[in-house]
Amino acid sequence: MQTFLNLWRLKHLRRRLFFTLMVVAIYRIGSYFPVPDMNTSLLSNSQNALFDLLNMFSGGAFYRFSIFAMSVTPYITASIIVQLLQSGVVTRFEEWQKEGESGQRKLTQVTRYLTVILGFVQASALTFNFSMQHLLYKENWWWYAIIVVTLTAGDTLLMWFGEMITEKGIGNGISIIIFISIIARLGQLGQEVAQKWFVGHSSDLFISILKVAIMVAGIIIIFALIVYIQQAERRIPVQYAKRVVGRTVYSGQQTHIPLKVNAAGVIPVIFAVSLLMLPYVLSTYFSKQGWAEFIMTYLFPNSAWYIGVEVVLIIAFTFFYTHVQINPEQLAEQLQKNAGYIPGVRSGWETEEYIIKVINRITVLGALFLGFISVLPFLLLSGVGLNQVYLGGTSLLIIVGVALQTLQQMEGQLLQRHYRGFIR
Repeated sequence: MQTFLNLWRLKHLRRRLFFTLMVVAIYRIGSYFPVPDMNTSLLSNSQNALFDLLNMFSGGAFYRFSIFAMSVTPYITASIIVQLLQSGVVTRFEEWQKEGESGQRKLTQVTRYLTVILGFVQASALTFNFSMQHLLYKENWWWYAIIVVTLTAGDTLLMWFGEMITEKGIGNGISIIIFISIIARLGQLGQEVAQKWFVGHSSDLFISILKVAIMVAGIIIIFALIVYIQQAERRIPVQYAKRVVGRTVYSGQQTHIPLKVNAAGVIPVIFAVSLLMLPYVLSTYFSKQGWAEFIMTYLFPNSAWYIGVEVVLIIAFTFFYTHVQINPEQLAEQLQKNAGYIPGVRSGWETEEYIIKVINRITVLGALFLGFISVLPFLLLSGVGLNQVYLGGTSLLIIVGVALQTLQQMEGQLLQRHYRGFIR
């Protein structure tokens, strides 16, 4: 309680919190403003795995088909594409990355333009899909254009909201928006539990309460496991030699390089889900083709084949994205330039090899962890007879990751003013 009192005593941090809450409130209110010419009652009845996923990340705005129906998925896709292009694919992007703050501004601008383009493409695809399913009241090109422009504008506005939260609020704005959207859908899980286990089942009240207790205990254990792995890191000891720069003598010091067990975060899970959703979406347009029938029979969401392929993709993407995030060659070069070395390891190429070996070893644990967490909630909820879509492994990873990131930022603000923080 003292920590929270210290938090509210800081005028600067209190303003940031109020600003974040204000933007979040505007976002939630806007998620109830519908796009014109959409039969939302038919849309909510035409549920499928893709629509459920979009509805989860939009906080229920998709089935209401509000102006924020696409949420921030185009921005996430654009950010991932720009990050991948920085890893030696586009030389200009790689140069901007090394320029510091000025280069980061240019990359941010590219991400914004790409977000608008992807938002327009996704809005056009959704409108075309809805027209094929006869979910629109008026089917003509004028109304198609209005829907596409409205959805694209809503996506761009959400991107701006996220950037404003990052600049003037608390935490990463885009992550906060996704976090709030997922939290808003947790009420649906409670409603489903109540309708399935308690309404009309008074004779089995004890069994229903036991199932709820098992489910809650399982969720708590999953949260604890996610926190433990997300915070786990491998610390490589580093020794800096004594240096003389001009007339200044810098004494040697000991420190370490912290390598996260799960350095890739939730990105591999998002990659895998997006990649698996693509063939399923295409199969809905070509349902009479042989390959489409195979996908809809074996690779539909939450099937055994789907879960197996998802775990394999998550493991592969975890190794790929970890090496994108951590550059062993650059780390070894920086150590050598600053007269630093790892005890027992020679500088240069051997240091780079050692760092690569350590990264590969801890990434095995991180990859298996992500694959396990991505399917565990589904197995847990299926065991008690509930649908997984409202509480997937991706949702839990995002909730924990964003909460930890936001608390750590508040911790930094409090420590700057000599207050005791949240995380001990």
